[in-house]
Amino acid sequence: MGQPLIIYVVSDAIGETAQHTIRAVTAQFDFAETPEIRRHAFIRDEKTLFETLAEAKTADGIVVQTLVNSSLALSSRNFCEKEGIPNVDLLANLTHEIEVKTGKSSKEDPGNMRRLDQAYFDRIAAIEFSVKYDDCKDPRGILEADIVLVGVSRTSKTPLSSYLANANFKVANVPLVPEIPLPEELFQIPASRIIGLTNSPEKLERIRKVRLKSMGLDELSNYSSENRIAEELEYGYETFKKLNCRVIHVEDKAIEEAAALIQEIITNK
Repeated sequence: MGQPLIIYVVSDAIGETAQHTIRAVTAQFDFAETPEIRRHAFIRDEKTLFETLAEAKTADGIVVQTLVNSSLALSSRNFCEKEGIPNVDLLANLTHEIEVKTGKSSKEDPGNMRRLDQAYFDRIAAIEFSVKYDDCKDPRGILEADIVLVGVSRTSKTPLSSYLANANFKVANVPLVPEIPLPEELFQIPASRIIGLTNSPEKLERIRKVRLKSMGLDELSNYSSENRIAEELEYGYETFKKLNCRVIHVEDKAIEEAAALIQEIITNK
């Protein structure tokens, strides 16, 4: 068996853009072994750059670069061409086309996206909001939220809240339990702000048993029983109908995919 595909991320910032792109592309291939991504961030001089590229050559890797400094980007492309290293520059073509179209020049500031501007502080506030109002700790948060997620246990409410908070949405979430009355605040906001989350009984049973096992509890408890799950799901659908909210089936959806669907629903309401 050969070695796994090795991809080097070379960036003068944190390299997040390249890493997301690589994962999106490699997901379309069937690999015997998961490709290895080696991220080299905050490269600001040629010495560090060339050392990294030499390492990539030794490892027989592909270089994916997001260098906003045009001089470093050119040096990287030239080095890779000379040494026979596959190189993909994710920024160069788009930067050039924007400069041609607008007549403006790139700032070439690798830290510009991470400035402590208002958007940054809004994101921090949204993250703090999602933590404060997770699991309906305080139902008053429902009234202030941009998005309210409702669903039975193990339908990804908390991870989706966190992910959406990073996109600057204030998110509250409410667990649906047949024995616990719904907070009245749910009926005081527009249905367009509420998203119901559900899952298949089979998937819920598997997830709940894993959860119980991780906590050292009996996997055969009522929490993971077929009858209990069926009861909760039925209650969930009855609740969604009462709230007149949109519903997303989260089975086999990555958090990113489910979050994208939620954002599309909320922004197009």
